Amino acid sequence: MSPRQYASLPQNSESDIMAECAAVLQRKRATLFFKRAADVSIALVLTLLLLPWLALLALVIVLDSRGGAFFRQERIGRFGRPFRILKFRTMIADNDGCALTRNDDDRVTRVGRRIRRLHLDELPQLWNVLRGDMSLIGPRPEVPRFVEHYSADQRAALLVRPGITCRSSIAFADENERYPEGVDPEAFYISDILPEKCAMNNRYVLTLSLCEDVKIAAATVLNTFGKKIEDNHEQNIDC
Repeated sequence: MSPRQYASLPQNSESDIMAECAAVLQRKRATLFFKRAADVSIALVLTLLLLPWLALLALVIVLDSRGGAFFRQERIGRFGRPFRILKFRTMIADNDGCALTRNDDDRVTRVGRRIRRLHLDELPQLWNVLRGDMSLIGPRPEVPRFVEHYSADQRAALLVRPGITCRSSIAFADENERYPEGVDPEAFYISDILPEKCAMNNRYVLTLSLCEDVKIAAATVLNTFGKKIEDNHEQNIDC
């Protein structure tokens, strides 16, 4: 990582984990090159193949409830730089509520619930991948106010492009069901869920490989279609 790239990270980012992750990425520059090439190639092919279905889904969203088909939100990307993530809109337009959703969230539209169940709302992020904001596989990007709570070690995941899917998004596929009744969802997320996600994100960076990306992509597809996937991240599997 260049000094300029380090300087673009939020302040107080230096830590032993940060240095270790940076060293890993320096050694794996070829892997990062091929990872980016795969991102662009796969995202372009998927966009072209899915374009008619994406257009149809956008139309269904617009007809189902007032508002546009897409939702844009600021997230924090690589080196702490903000970008606008693109998703299909699954909530009522102009809602100003909590950044997190629960199963009983009445802001989610009828069509939105079906879209979320199959994670179809994430498909427009193929555009973010093509733009270079994101990768197909990588730590999920957080909104700025959650990144403000990152410790120095947790900021290590900001050294790579965020992704559409990752180990933590698979492990927390049932996140909406984890919020106890009567608690502030954002406070619970920051204290109980975010640290676990950050730990998994750091492990991803430290063990970065194309083989691992393929396994995460396969697990995501299987998990989306209802099969329970055990996280075998700690097991040594030869690729």
